[in-house]
Amino acid sequence: MHGRSDDQVWKALADPTRRRILDLLSVRARTTGELAESFPRLSRFAVMKHLGVLERAGVIVPRREGRVRWNHLNAVPLRRVFEKWVGGHSELLAAGMLELQRQVESKAPRTVRGDEHR
Repeated sequence: MHGRSDDQVWKALADPTRRRILDLLSVRARTTGELAESFPRLSRFAVMKHLGVLERAGVIVPRREGRVRWNHLNAVPLRRVFEKWVGGHSELLAAGMLELQRQVESKAPRTVRGDEHR
């Protein structure tokens, strides 16, 4: 395994608030205070709990500067899960769709030039 389980990453992605946090961090690193301000309906404590789930999954990396905690996105676990679960399945799906297209096209009646207007 790569240190973090895929289950932890999926758990982190399962919650819309955590996905929104990741969206914000994909633009730039943010302090915990900035993130808390982005969710006015949540307490700072609730945002910190979400950050804990994201940190345990390895999708964010906190850095301290004095009393300020900066939260940085770590896209590596997200990419690993994508390649394992989404990328592999999409390749199989695309291969199946191409095969279906070939079969349909090989069985389609052929028209001779000029026959289209009959």
